[in-house]
Amino acid sequence: MAPEDDDERGFFAENPVPRAGKPHYSGHRERLRERLRDGGQAALAEYELLELLLFRSIPRADTKPVAKTLIARFGSFAEVLGAPEHLLREVQGVGPAVAFDLKLVAAAAERMLKGRIRGRQVLTSWSDVIDYCRAAMAFEPREQFRILFLDKKNALIADEVQQQGTIDHTPVYPREVVKRALELSATALILVHNHPSGDPTPSRADIEMTRMVVESAKPLGIAVHDHIIVGKNGHASLKGLQLI
Repeated sequence: MAPEDDDERGFFAENPVPRAGKPHYSGHRERLRERLRDGGQAALAEYELLELLLFRSIPRADTKPVAKTLIARFGSFAEVLGAPEHLLREVQGVGPAVAFDLKLVAAAAERMLKGRIRGRQVLTSWSDVIDYCRAAMAFEPREQFRILFLDKKNALIADEVQQQGTIDHTPVYPREVVKRALELSATALILVHNHPSGDPTPSRADIEMTRMVVESAKPLGIAVHDHIIVGKNGHASLKGLQLI
């Protein structure tokens, strides 16, 4: 086994699994599986659901301490999956293999949510749009500016990250936004960006930038349906707040 694959098990080396008999956690693992099968994910606490994931990456050790430490460090199951890989690896017991597996689950969840809005009229599946945007961006450590490009039936044509910025600023160029919409033959847009602080409240700069995009797009027959701001603590809609 390569050295980089040993780190998770090395954390548990001071408590090796006895050669005779079943390890103490084997019955616990089966009980968790039964609860998930019988009651679904709602039957498990967040750390227990995380334990189940960690079983795959740490097959021969008690994963409860690692799961609880991850939840304590990042705050929730969703925030664990959304955490950058290098921060996950700072948690004792989490090495490259575990961190990679957690990010793989996060990527699969994001792809699943994106599949729920692709090719559909997104204005009639608004909760799916919000879920996807939060999964894709809410836990990013830096600001991103994303655009959902829609056709005349408001079905998703493309989903692109237009710009990436710092922890509190992303430069946005309305002309570039409109130019890309024309290239894709889009007739409507949904603007999305994240606030790494966690607070989705729009800033004055957010509002002004949105109005500039609206004004640039309108003469060309391109509608801006909304600007959604997502954060760990929720989301805000500029249209819902009557700011556009």
